Amino acid sequence: MTGQATTEAVSAIWDLAAEEVERGSRFAGLMATGQAGGVLLSLHLARPGGIATHDALVPAGTTTYPALTPRLSAACWYEREISDLFGLRPAGHPRLESLLLPHAMPPHVLGPGLFTIPHGPVRSGVMESIEYLLETPGEEIPHLSVRLYYKHRGIEGRMRQRTPVDGVLLAERTEGVASVAHALAFCHAVERIAGCEVPRAAALIRVLHAELERLISHLDIAVRLADSAGLAVATARFGSHKEHLARLVSRMCGSRFGRGVVVPGGVSQMPAVAGADFLAEIGRLERAITSDARLLMGTASFLDRLRGTGPLRPHRAREHGALGPIGKASGFADDARRNRPYDAYQRLDIGQAREHRDGDALARLNVRWDELRQAFDLIRQAAHGLVAVGDGPLALPCGPAEGRAAGWAEAPQGEVIYDVAIDDGLISRCHSRSASFHNLPLFAEVFAGDILTDFPFIEASFGLSVAGAAR
Repeated sequence: MTGQATTEAVSAIWDLAAEEVERGSRFAGLMATGQAGGVLLSLHLARPGGIATHDALVPAGTTTYPALTPRLSAACWYEREISDLFGLRPAGHPRLESLLLPHAMPPHVLGPGLFTIPHGPVRSGVMESIEYLLETPGEEIPHLSVRLYYKHRGIEGRMRQRTPVDGVLLAERTEGVASVAHALAFCHAVERIAGCEVPRAAALIRVLHAELERLISHLDIAVRLADSAGLAVATARFGSHKEHLARLVSRMCGSRFGRGVVVPGGVSQMPAVAGADFLAEIGRLERAITSDARLLMGTASFLDRLRGTGPLRPHRAREHGALGPIGKASGFADDARRNRPYDAYQRLDIGQAREHRDGDALARLNVRWDELRQAFDLIRQAAHGLVAVGDGPLALPCGPAEGRAAGWAEAPQGEVIYDVAIDDGLISRCHSRSASFHNLPLFAEVFAGDILTDFPFIEASFGLSVAGAAR
């Protein structure tokens, strides 16, 4: 294929993407895979009912292709990642800096009195390894750069030539705060390849663990926000609730992270805590969390720190396709549980979500309170449904099979995608995209008008996972 033919083939896919996004689809990701004949670019578009994949091959020996970013700005980080990993230069990219490889970071804002504050990669407390470079004249933050590579572990490369059963172990460890969601998205891809539908009991157990994971993640955000505001009692209370839920999950399956439950074709076990005992404990936790949330949201000094802090405008959230609570807080909601339902979600009442449009740290917290209430309701529905289903298989045979498919799941941070190919019963390619990777560029954009002391509130309210972004 000539260079001209390469340009035309890639441009045709970009034309399709731009047209689909204009008609309401959402840009969901751009991935690359090395092959004998070159590098395969795979574009993902999310729409009601599923995720479509479009491929274009960049032949071996070709070092450049027309950039997608000038047409869809959300592709910016995806193309930077591809450039790092494959040496392919997206011609016309507005800011092609290294993302996953160590590099010098030139200043972006110049002027008298401006200086750069390096924040990280090692920080106090239990924080992931990431470095923020804050360019500032002293208080305001006109520009923020991010270095991710401290957490890059080559997870996708480790997936190759492993069985799908072994692949779940790596998927669960890609992003610890969304272990269940990653396992689900990976298994959904494998199950589509095999044409396997999970038993109803397994689908309900998957929902139980996914929603418990959502509760724990959102409570962690409440802990971090309360701690940033210096509210010791609220920090301790929400930390205690989070710990009780983590211990409940551990008693149910043997892992505080819900690991080992989701397997290709279903689940590995029934919950060890179930029925009336489980529902009673869930009820007690819901009442306690609701009461403490009411007290926290009645604290004027706390609300003052969140209101108007780090706003993401609705038009920008829609343009980028912001995921999870970040998008929902700015009026853009694309929840995979509702729009691309999987497992038992299509049989449960998810309810109607409240609309939020302020897009600030307070709106992001309010979205999480809404999702906490929703998660408790879904957990009760799934628990009652599990009792009604009774005895039955927990998993069905899922392979060996060959093919390729995309799988997705709604993590607490937003949609997770896996693009998986299986040959001769082994994984030949596996690419994952976490919500954190997709949302992180927006984090660097929302500081206009904010000051240094707002940083911990904005960071906590975004709820990003560095491990999920760097992989």
